[in-house]
Amino acid sequence: MYLAFNAPHDPRQAPERFLEMYPIDQIKLPPNYSPQHPYWKQIGNEPGVRDEGLAPYPRSEFAVKKHIQEYYAVISHLDEQVGKIVSHLESQKMLDNTYIIFTSDHGLAVGQHGLIGKQSLYDHSIRVPMIINGPNIKKGSVYNQDIYLQDIVPTTLDLANISIPNYVDFKSFYNLILNKDSNKTHDAIYGTYGCCPGNYFDFQRMIRKDNFKLMLFPKNKRIELYDLNQDPYEINNLAENSKYKPKVKDLYKELTILQKEMGDTLNLDMYFKNKL
Repeated sequence: MYLAFNAPHDPRQAPERFLEMYPIDQIKLPPNYSPQHPYWKQIGNEPGVRDEGLAPYPRSEFAVKKHIQEYYAVISHLDEQVGKIVSHLESQKMLDNTYIIFTSDHGLAVGQHGLIGKQSLYDHSIRVPMIINGPNIKKGSVYNQDIYLQDIVPTTLDLANISIPNYVDFKSFYNLILNKDSNKTHDAIYGTYGCCPGNYFDFQRMIRKDNFKLMLFPKNKRIELYDLNQDPYEINNLAENSKYKPKVKDLYKELTILQKEMGDTLNLDMYFKNKL
C-alpha cells in the first residue's frame, strides 16, 4: 500500500495542541539562518516562486520561528497518524511480514540560507527522511549511503522477491539494508533545479559524492563546495579555497558525465570553464 499524506506541505495546519508543543520563545533559529539569500534572484528563489512567497523579504527572525513552529507541529501530527497505522498492523499481527518505508519527496528550508521553501539543492531541501522497518532489518541500523528516492521501487520489488523490469532506471538498496553488501548503490547523486517558464532548467546543478557537494549556479556563474561531514549546514563555501580546487575540478567533471547520462543538455562549460 502507498499512503501519501499532505503533511508537512503547506498550508501547514495542525491542531492547536500540536502548536502548543513548540512555544515560539523556545524555538531556536537554525545555524544557517539568514534574513535573505544574497543571490536569491540568480538561483531561482524569487518571491513569486511558490512557498518562497510565504514569508516577507527579508525573513525576520519571528517569521522564521513561526514557520518552524508550524512545521514541527504538523510533523508531530503526522507522526501520530503513522503511529495509528503501526498500532493497527501490530494489533492484526501483521508487522512480522510487513515492511514500512517512511520518506518524503523533498524537505524545506524554513529560514535556512534565507529561504523558506523547497526550491534549492541545499541539503535542507534534498535530503529526505528514509526510515525502513521490517523483517530481517536490524533495529537501530544507520546507513550513510547516497540513494535516490526512486530507488524505493526496485528495493520493494526485491523485498517482495519480484524480478526488477529492465525499464526501471533506479537501483535497489535491498542488499544494503539486509547487511548483505556494503557497496555503494550509486557512485554519486545528480541534482537539478529550475523555475519559471522559459528558464526552467538553468538555475542550479549539483553533484553529491563522498560527503562533498558541488553546487553550480549558471545565472551568476557561482560555484559552491561543501564538506558535508564537517559542515552539514552548508555554511562554509570551500570553492574559492585553493586547497579544494582539485576537488572542484574532479566533481565538475563527474557532474558533466552524469548530465549526459540523465539527458541534461545544459552546457555548463559555457558558464564555468574559465572559472575552474
